[in-house]
Amino acid sequence: MSRAAYEIVIGLEVHAELKTKAKIFCSCTTSFGADVNTHVCPVCLGLPGVLPVLNKKVVDFAIKAGLALDCEISSFSKFDRKNYYYPDLPKNFQTSQYDLPICFDGHLDIEVQEGKKRVGITRIHMEEDAGKLTHGGETITSSDYSLVDYNRTGVPLLEIVSEPDMRSPEEARAYLEKLKAILEYTEVSDCRMEEGSLRCDANISIMPKGSGVFGTRTEIKNMNSFRALERALNYEIERQIQVVEKGRNVIQETRTWDDEKGITLALRSKEEAHDYRYFPEPDLPPLVISEKWVKEIRASLPELPEARKERLIKDYELPLYDARVITSSKAMADYFDDCAALYPKAKIISNWLMGDLSRLLNAEGKTFSDCPISPGMLAEMLKLMDQGVISGRIAKTVFEEMFKTGKRAALVVEEKGLVQISDQSEIEPLVEQVLKENPQSVEDYRAGKERALGFLVGQIMKMSKGKANPNMVNDLLKEKLK
Repeated sequence: MSRAAYEIVIGLEVHAELKTKAKIFCSCTTSFGADVNTHVCPVCLGLPGVLPVLNKKVVDFAIKAGLALDCEISSFSKFDRKNYYYPDLPKNFQTSQYDLPICFDGHLDIEVQEGKKRVGITRIHMEEDAGKLTHGGETITSSDYSLVDYNRTGVPLLEIVSEPDMRSPEEARAYLEKLKAILEYTEVSDCRMEEGSLRCDANISIMPKGSGVFGTRTEIKNMNSFRALERALNYEIERQIQVVEKGRNVIQETRTWDDEKGITLALRSKEEAHDYRYFPEPDLPPLVISEKWVKEIRASLPELPEARKERLIKDYELPLYDARVITSSKAMADYFDDCAALYPKAKIISNWLMGDLSRLLNAEGKTFSDCPISPGMLAEMLKLMDQGVISGRIAKTVFEEMFKTGKRAALVVEEKGLVQISDQSEIEPLVEQVLKENPQSVEDYRAGKERALGFLVGQIMKMSKGKANPNMVNDLLKEKLK
């Protein structure tokens, strides 16, 4: 049987590190990249006699994220101890939230082939992160030893748990992309997936089409890229189908994703909530959240991706595709708005952002947040094009030099001698020479083959090293070919 005979059921649990300066229950810094085990104290290590103190900013961020995801905010919430042993968890329990999470019953709309689809958000709860294990081998399953760094212990997390509403890896990816954008817009997390500040666990099962009874699920842990999520889910779907079609049962277990081999591997049997022996955290008082507190945070919510997309379409008449791409990243949307305030042709800005600028940033592993070309610099270059100082072709050369050196367009044009040739007396000899050297193309054009004109224009642009005014070249050629 093929995949079409089964219905796929996917739910995601996303862990987002919050952008607080201090950890959730102590004053240790949350900054990334320090020497191992230097950002630790008796509180985040859980030494005897210490008491945690809740960081209010963590609660502010949790409420903010909950409101942005249309959740209800609980007026009475509490922390619980989730008991389990793991080498990166020095207390042998994780301070988390169990039966009374801070946010619940939200949703997030994603765009699928058939239109919009609503994915339910079951709950959002606050918890502390564990430490980080560095494995001695290529993977956790093949390593002889692991080293532990407790710097991340106690860094505040939001765990955002979806309903099992997604029916394909593509839908799961669309959900994670949209969720990441919302967390970035609200500025509760930097969502740097390469640094592990946004990680995703996926619960996945299959059932025969029309069954309505979910199959046994497996959980794939800690995927930190959209590509890894999509690949891991596709692999796991095929694996579960093969298991079922061989007459065996899918085992409820936790699996890991081996990105290099492109396979999931069994880690351990899947725990249920009762395995963790949750009980209320005795060292932290219950959390009471007033309506006034929620109202103040609601008033601080920024324009969210969906509203911004609609505004770009309405105010700048951008196509839906362009608006969707630009607003998928807050940094890219901010860049667009800043540039559009300086240069009036929005579609041209959009083309540069989605084309050349994204290509250069991706090649360097950079984002719009650390782009060496400011919106003002791009606007200046586009104005030089409008003024006829540089052609579109030359602009690409200028742009690459600006990206490489951080120099402004006018300076690059001056230093490289890239001013466009718009003097007819300079272009005409080039036209004459190309016509003389390409009699077959001349004959083809006069016989009705329009493509021959493009070839002749290309030859002239080549001779002028891209500096000839292309409109003037076209006009002169047509005049000579009459």
